[in-house]
Amino acid sequence: MNKLFSTYKVLAYVVGVLLLVGTICSLLKYLLPEGSALQSFGDAMTPLWVAHGWIFIVYVIVAFLLTQKARWTVPEFLLMMIAGLVPGLIFWVERRVASRIAPKLAESAAS
Repeated sequence: MNKLFSTYKVLAYVVGVLLLVGTICSLLKYLLPEGSALQSFGDAMTPLWVAHGWIFIVYVIVAFLLTQKARWTVPEFLLMMIAGLVPGLIFWVERRVASRIAPKLAESAAS
């Protein structure tokens, strides 16, 4: 379960960063005047959402496997899924998951 958690942690940070950067770029793209340098930059960063989407799919699979191994409930899994869609939330959820899974990792390392 240690490798699965490590994979989850990396994916959570990557998804979180892509979501924050993508959100900022979308704000630049849609809120700034057409043709400005920052608006063009925001428009050029549109493929970032494709990367976020594909990595989010892998994140969902890893989060599902982690919740199954840890024997967590469906609402806990859903919180992990929503965190990948709300900018900034995934960092709080990752810390929460880490604190909840630490005793299980210590227990598995001891045996």
